[in-house]
This record gives sequence, C-alpha cells and structure tokens, in this order.
Amino acid sequence: MSSNVGFNDKIVNAAKWSTITQFVVKIVTPVTTMILARILAPEAFAVLTTVTMIISFAEMFSDAGFQKYLVQREFKHENEKYMYANVAFWTNFGIAILFWVIIFLFCEPIAKFVGNPGLGYVISIACVQLPLASLSSIQMALYSRDFNFKTVFWMRLVSAIIPFFITIPLAFLGFGYWSLIIGTIFGSLSSAVILTVQSTWKPKWCYKLEVIKKMLSFSVWSLIESISIWLTIWVDTFIIGNVLSEYYLGLYKTSTSMVNALFALITAAATPVLFTTLSRLQNDPEQFNKVYFAAQRLVATIILPMGVGVYLYSDLATQLFLGNQWSEASGVIGIWALTSSIMIVFGHFCSEVYRAKGRPKLSLLAQVLHLVVLIPVCIICSEFGFWMLVFVRSWLRMEFVLVHFIIMNLVIGISFTKTFRNVIPPTISALIMGLIGFFLKEMSTSVLWSIVSIAICISFYIGLLYQFSDMRQVFNAILRGLKGR
Repeated sequence: MSSNVGFNDKIVNAAKWSTITQFVVKIVTPVTTMILARILAPEAFAVLTTVTMIISFAEMFSDAGFQKYLVQREFKHENEKYMYANVAFWTNFGIAILFWVIIFLFCEPIAKFVGNPGLGYVISIACVQLPLASLSSIQMALYSRDFNFKTVFWMRLVSAIIPFFITIPLAFLGFGYWSLIIGTIFGSLSSAVILTVQSTWKPKWCYKLEVIKKMLSFSVWSLIESISIWLTIWVDTFIIGNVLSEYYLGLYKTSTSMVNALFALITAAATPVLFTTLSRLQNDPEQFNKVYFAAQRLVATIILPMGVGVYLYSDLATQLFLGNQWSEASGVIGIWALTSSIMIVFGHFCSEVYRAKGRPKLSLLAQVLHLVVLIPVCIICSEFGFWMLVFVRSWLRMEFVLVHFIIMNLVIGISFTKTFRNVIPPTISALIMGLIGFFLKEMSTSVLWSIVSIAICISFYIGLLYQFSDMRQVFNAILRGLKGR
C-alpha cells in the first residue's frame, strides 16, 4: 500500500512540475512569436521553418528512439541503466556529427530540394544544433524516467527566455531570419549545459554491441515511427515550400505553430508524465486504463472549448497573436484550432499508449495508414491553391482519428464507445458554448464586444459542465493540483 502511495506522490509531483514547465515555456514561446511577427515578414519565418524541418529530420536518426527506450524499459539495477545510457549517448552523438557533416557537404542541393535554393550555407550553420541537442537527449530521458521534472523546468525556462535577450534584439537590429536561427542555436546550447551540469549521470566511455542490439530491437521501430510522424507533420510544409511561395509557407507554418503552441500549454505538460506513468503500469491493465481515461477527460475539458473558441474568434486571435500584417492567417488559425482540438482529445495520447505497452509498431501502423491518404490528397489539393490545401489538410486528420479508434479497439482493448462516453460532458458543453458564441458574435463586430462575449461563453461552459455530476470530480482534481496537494 505504501509503495502505491509513494508512486502516486511521484506522479502528482511530476505532473506539477511538468505543468509549470510547459505552461511557462509555452507562454513565453507564443509571446516571443507575437513580438517577432510584428518585426519580421512571413518570409523570414519561412526560412526558419525550412531549417527546422531539416534539423528535426536529422535529429530523429541521431536520437534513434533511445529516449523512449530508456523511459519504457525496466532495468534490473542502476548500473545496468547507466550502461545503456552511455551506449545510447555515444551512438546519438556520433550519428549527430555524421549528419551535420553530410548536411554541410550537400547543403545547396538540400536547400534546393526543400524549396529554398541559395540558403545552403544558412542551413549548414543552423544545423550545429544537431550535436548540441544530442548532448542533452539522454539526460532528458533519465529525468523523465525518474519523474524529475523540476530540473527540466529550469532548463526549459532558460532556453525559453533566451529569445528575449538574443532573438528579439537582433530582429530589431535588422538581422532578419538570422535572429531566429542564432536564438535557436543558443537555446540548444543552454539546454545541453544545464542538463549535463545538473545530471547525476555523466557520460562515460562505454560501448557494447550486445547493448546496442537490444536497444535497436525496440528503437528501430520507434525510429521508423518517428520518420512517419515527421512526414505527417512536415509533408504539407514541404509541398507548400515547393509549389507555392515563401510568403504562404511562412503564413501557414507560423499560423499552425501558434495554434500548436497554444494547445501545447496543456498537452506538453500531460504527455511526458502520462507516458512515464503508463510505462510503469503496463502490466496492470485496470490501473493503466484508469490513468489513460482520466488524462483524456481532463485534457478534453480544457482543449475542446479552446478549439471551438479560437475557431469562432479567429480574427481576434490573429490580431492578438500576430498583428495586422498577418490578417490572412485568420482562416488558417480558425480551422486548424478546431480540428486540432478533436485530434488531441481522440488521437493524441494513443501513440503514448502503444509505446507504453512496448508496441511502437502499432503507432507506426497508424502513421502509415494516415500517410497513404495524406500525401496524395495534399499533392492533389496543392494544385487548387493554398486555401483548398489548408481546409482539406486540416480535416483530413479525422481519418487519423478513425485509424486510432480501430487500433485501440481491436488491439489494445479500449473501445471507441467508451472513449466517446468518457468525454460526453465537455463535448456537449463545448458545442452549446459554440452555439451561444455564434449568436453573440452576430450582435456586434467590435473588439470590446468580442472580449465580453468570450467571457460570457466561458461562464456558460463552466456552468454547463458543472451540471454533470461526474465532472465535479475533475474540478476538484484541478483545484487540488493548483494547491499542490
């Protein structure tokens, strides 16, 4: 009994620090973007988008899925855990250096391939983040495994505030996209330094082929899954960069990134704690399902009204987030927010379930079944213009949700009917709130009235939600979390 209490305390403490971390970081990031969007043109963000796309692709191979392996595996003792960590560290670092060299040698062909010819030297310099990121990835995994999110908080905080001291001043001085790139490099450097200094584990030379073979038996599937996830995230960006202009690339990616950052205030705090917790409960189906459904309902309670609200008030959100020069982004922000809220509630945590169960192949299967539809549809829609691609790309994620429903039901044993029933209260409340908001918007288009009507919608949502007796437990859980109990 005492061990269960101690484990629950760990979860609560980890959730608290993870929530604080993600809230602070995810607040700072959009605030930084809000400032920079008023200084830089969409084309500057397009350059950063291209660089990020290349770096994220290379980082998948340098990490090779070892982070998830270290969190998910049950080790016999500390020495065994540290031995695996050392092998993973040196493998990550070696692959990161190799990719950086390859990118440096072939930077111009790569730049042309991703739709930004002439920016090869920019890409090669920006990719110094690859070896820097590999220096901290294993420490991050060990912190997550031990529920030590307090140290992660300080690392993420320092990384998040760096743009205020580097990126924004450089942007004011006219450095354009270089201000964004230099800021991200310093952010990666600070993360590596803080995590290495604070970690009780320090890298030591240790390399055993039998260890790397064991890790690859799990991680190779996690790596392939990561590639499929990368394609899901970036295929639309790649198509826009090659078929349309830099302006539309910057407009699209900045808009969707702002929405993702907004929702990440909730999801980024819950995901690492949920995965670690589910991994520890993988052999206890009853508790496993209980934790999963509790997390889904809690997230749905916050995410669904956010999605509906941003969709209704996308013009105001665009003006607030990005400024007047980004007025066209309103259409992207609205539809992306609405579909994101549905995707997060019904599909976001499914991959964490698969990995926690030690079955990353299921996540890969889901990604592949989505990609075989996503890629050809995006290519076809790009021929009909930017807005057709945005609309179809946004709603096509519902096919991904359907795929997750089928896999969760047939393989994991979590039925979609129970999944739906679990979130009926916030779903009904959000829909009614949306109807009220629609009619309130018709009364006036002024900014002041928009703010007043948003407050009315929030009040109605909370009141409607409280009518469901079981949701009162969620309110009490939130209050206990805020009080740190």
